[in-house]
Amino acid sequence: MKKIAVVTGTRAEYGLLKPVIEKVNQDEDLQLCLVVTGMHLSGQYGDTFHEIEKDGFCIDYKVEMNLDDNTPYGISCAIGQEMAGMAEVFEKERPELIILLGDRFEIESAAIAALIFNIPIAHIHGGELTEGLIDDGIRHSVTKMSMLHFTSTLEYAKRVIQMGEEPERVFYVGALGTENIKKLDLYSREELSEKFGRCFEQPYFMITYHPVTLEQGLAQEQFTNLLEALSNLEGYVFIFTYANADPEGMIINGIIEKYIKKFPDKAYAFVSMGQVGYLSALKYCDAVVGNSSSGIIEAPSFHVPTINIGNRQAGRVMGDTVVNCGNSREEIERAFSAALSREFMLHCRKAENPYDREGTSDAIIGEIKKFLEKGSRLEKKFYDISFDMEE
Repeated sequence: MKKIAVVTGTRAEYGLLKPVIEKVNQDEDLQLCLVVTGMHLSGQYGDTFHEIEKDGFCIDYKVEMNLDDNTPYGISCAIGQEMAGMAEVFEKERPELIILLGDRFEIESAAIAALIFNIPIAHIHGGELTEGLIDDGIRHSVTKMSMLHFTSTLEYAKRVIQMGEEPERVFYVGALGTENIKKLDLYSREELSEKFGRCFEQPYFMITYHPVTLEQGLAQEQFTNLLEALSNLEGYVFIFTYANADPEGMIINGIIEKYIKKFPDKAYAFVSMGQVGYLSALKYCDAVVGNSSSGIIEAPSFHVPTINIGNRQAGRVMGDTVVNCGNSREEIERAFSAALSREFMLHCRKAENPYDREGTSDAIIGEIKKFLEKGSRLEKKFYDISFDMEE
């Protein structure tokens, strides 16, 4: 059997990876080594490793990171701590391949350690752009350390090749998030209300706002502008999910907590709803609001509008259900007016999700097995593309 390590550091990324983890775990030719780190192990972010265990998975290793300090200094120290922990895991287990998804610093640490140990990396969701974040640099550096690439759109596949990766190692498979929506047994609206509260019986917005890491020092002002824009919207409940462990993430979470205390009858917050709970909440909401990738990738499958604020997701492929706006209160208010119009709502019902493709997780596992059967070569050739350039 071939030992496959899968690393997960956040609730959102685990939700995407879950079908891949299941298929590795069930495959008679593969042996799963599940490594959990990052926000999963933090009480302030919900200790979401318990959700992984409830799903029936055995966590082989918990690699600690101190996320109490989310300043650049604190995160840099946490990255070093995780890298040391990953080194211990790889020294003991020596997996034939490691699967990583996304662009966060937890993933960068695992990728660097795997590279040093000569462990091939299969990277999911490479080639994407988020121009307002340091994540772009992390994502592209993980691409250059990886051997196999599984992209969510054809445009992203082309970008990975543009970065010098050989086309035969790049696979356009679609997004795991859209596959999950089709395969998971989501809650009915009544079940959602029973499990998470009567707030879901009313018209509501799902709001997730993360710091824009290339615009440090502006999180409080930008998030406050969003809350002020909400003040004019009558008849809706506001459902917040907490920000990630990024610089200034605690500032946003603190503002959310004050807001729900001030407006206890119309504002609610969840540290984690679990994958099924969160996707079910997206299904029945009147709009997805903020700057999370879920508004770009998953929400279009439910044909609901997304109000995408600011530069955090700038550069991503976006479907016709997304309304982009700036960070000012006035721009956000105009976006609400556009997104909630009857004409746009009807338009969303017919819109297609550009991230949707059949058989995403099966394609990932199939290509990984082919790679391992051939014998994992570690040498990579830089693939040059032809272009004209004047002297």
